[in-house]
Amino acid sequence: MRRTLGVIGGVGLGLTLSQFPEFSQQYEQRLGGAVDELRIIVTDFDADAAREGLDREQALDRYEANTDTFIVGRGADMEATIARYERLSQHLVRVQNAGPIEKLSGMAEFYDAQIAARAWENYEPAVPVTPEGIALSGIGILGGYSLVSLLTLPFRRRRQRRTWGRRI
Repeated sequence: MRRTLGVIGGVGLGLTLSQFPEFSQQYEQRLGGAVDELRIIVTDFDADAAREGLDREQALDRYEANTDTFIVGRGADMEATIARYERLSQHLVRVQNAGPIEKLSGMAEFYDAQIAARAWENYEPAVPVTPEGIALSGIGILGGYSLVSLLTLPFRRRRQRRTWGRRI
């Protein structure tokens, strides 16, 4: 029974981990799309500021110095947009330069909840035929089998040992 549970756990974790490369790819595509769209907004803002002889910080300061609360709010929104663009741009570079294991272990570092939620909404499982998908499947199978085996260790049956023809 323990071995059966171990195999079930191993196959379950193997299937789960085998899906990570596909999710990672879909997440990376969405991250790239978000960075592209934010780049357009930030580039337009910088160009508008430059036409007025301002750099980005001077333009944002002008928003902040305004007495109209709507304008001040729009300035704060633009500042948040610029910060998000910079953060996601850095995340995209890190994701693109990471290997398969780095992507798995570093997901928490470059994980954006909004982008991940949208990736999950449209996620479709895929058969892992890439080397990283097969490797993660193997790691999952071994890890799941080992984990379930360890968890069921206290429930194992004890075999009676025979020594020199008699039971102990």
